[in-house]
Amino acid sequence: MKRSLSSVSAAALGFAMLAACAGNSADNVPPAEVPVPPPAADAGPTVEDARAFLERADAELAAMSKEISPIFWEQATNITDETNAAAAAAGAKATKLSVSLANETKKFNDVDLPADLDRKMKRLQSGITIPAPSTPGAAEELAEITTGLDATYGTGTFVYKGETLNLDQLSTIIETSRDPEELKAVWEGWRTISPPMKDDYARMVEIANAGARELGYDNLKTMWLSNYDMPPEEMAEEVDRLWTQVEPLYEELHCYVRAELNEQYGDEVQPATGPIRADLLGNMWSQQWSNIYPLVEPEGLPGQGYDLTEELIEADYDAIKMVETAEAFFVSLGLDPLPDTFWERSMIVRPPAPREVVCHASAWDLDDEEDVRIKMCTEVNAEDFYTVHHELGHNYYQRAYKDVDHLYKDGAHDGFHEAIGDFIALSITPSYLVDIGLIDESQVPGADADISLLMNTALDKIAFLPFAITVDSWRWDVLDGTTAPEDYNTAWWEKRTKYQGIVPPGPRPADAFDPGAKYHIPGNTPYLRYFLSYIMQFQFHKAACEQAGWEGPLHRCSIYGNKDVGARFNAMMEMGASEPWPDVLETFTGTREMDGSAIIEYFDPLITYLEEENEGRSCGWE
Repeated sequence: MKRSLSSVSAAALGFAMLAACAGNSADNVPPAEVPVPPPAADAGPTVEDARAFLERADAELAAMSKEISPIFWEQATNITDETNAAAAAAGAKATKLSVSLANETKKFNDVDLPADLDRKMKRLQSGITIPAPSTPGAAEELAEITTGLDATYGTGTFVYKGETLNLDQLSTIIETSRDPEELKAVWEGWRTISPPMKDDYARMVEIANAGARELGYDNLKTMWLSNYDMPPEEMAEEVDRLWTQVEPLYEELHCYVRAELNEQYGDEVQPATGPIRADLLGNMWSQQWSNIYPLVEPEGLPGQGYDLTEELIEADYDAIKMVETAEAFFVSLGLDPLPDTFWERSMIVRPPAPREVVCHASAWDLDDEEDVRIKMCTEVNAEDFYTVHHELGHNYYQRAYKDVDHLYKDGAHDGFHEAIGDFIALSITPSYLVDIGLIDESQVPGADADISLLMNTALDKIAFLPFAITVDSWRWDVLDGTTAPEDYNTAWWEKRTKYQGIVPPGPRPADAFDPGAKYHIPGNTPYLRYFLSYIMQFQFHKAACEQAGWEGPLHRCSIYGNKDVGARFNAMMEMGASEPWPDVLETFTGTREMDGSAIIEYFDPLITYLEEENEGRSCGWE
């Protein structure tokens, strides 16, 4: 350590003078013995040392983020051997820095830190999604594996009826076909892309768990669950509590949908009791069911009166206009328009072949300031109309917290980030569609159509909740060693049947790795955030509607154009992760606890309808 002259102590100078005097004694009388104090003990690191370290860490991580984000963007929007290699190298470099800084926090474990510094230390320790241990070559191997998994998923195809189809094309068949044999073939076909991932995935888990243990955690599961401002075991209990609030609604929906599918396909395809066949639900992963709404539409009740996909097409919407419409919603709340660079640099539609991209929709912030973008293979339909609102929610959140320290440039917890855009999308009501000219007043359904409107929403929102639980419930068992690699697929379907009440359309091959056919598994995106976001978006919606003075049914409320709500909403977003999430939640909703009761209130008329329709049926699937 470099030291300045001023750091030489007065005591040292005094000792030198005493020694000099002793050598020049005039009468040779031995000088009196002077006691020499022991050397000062090392006081250890101080609060100021911790502050200086965190300032350095914040600056280094910010610089690294700006350096590597364009590299990852290029790989996601142009998959080649070269971009894969560049992304792997960048990932290894970033992981090394993050792990090094996280390990450096250990020397401050015994320092009594003020709350703000302690919070930053914890974020440094647990904020790495996939850590590598500091052993030579581990970060490079981990980065190579994660990049390879991402690329394998992004370039996945299946040959069906002589044509090579990508995920978009295969998903369209799942969404629109009503031929059970075709659905089975396409559903199984997409899952042929994932068996090659299994060994790499298992090795990745092994490396990441070693990295988590080096940082002081039992395993990666514990590390992920440490990101919620409460002990990991308490967070797991919180998830169980929230699921208990909404599980009865899902069971009623499952019972009703199964009965309608039985009527459509017969006992040979879909029995009237037990689980539902996964490929019949209109989604490649059975996570949202709105594409089968025509099959389960309530009989004898008015429909919603319009088809949003048809209205978009008839109004000559293209992908760009859909994103512009979503931007206009945020602007109506008093937020600034997106920068010109958003429109210049975003990937809003799939590029022409042979360029390969990761089509999974995502929002990006490349410089922690204004360079926000989305990456989507947008199609003109209702599903993507909602999705663009969701993705812009991420971008507006990123812009809102751009002025906080880098370690706080994130959602209050990861569920906040996912909830923001979906909260806005809950305001895509008939009245909103009239406001923007997509439908006219004559198409607005009356109150007698509420059951149909709510059914359509429930097929997306309520059907998703157990899927969101399933993904990380399976992954947590993998990460803590409960599920061994040879049991990956069996455990996956046990979880899916337990929580969702679904089964595959036929026996799965011995080498199947069906979890890998869902992007967030090979992409290593923690999935609990989505479950939490589906709880919180309804909390946000209820709070916003109360602020707006809305007095009608919660599902009819739209905050479009309400700048007072927008100001409070933006104040919450500006906080980023600078305060514990209960404080941030309270800023907008007035409550410090996540709560599923807003979902129950939102769907209350539908719950009554489902209970009446299911009377006499054998619900459940055990």
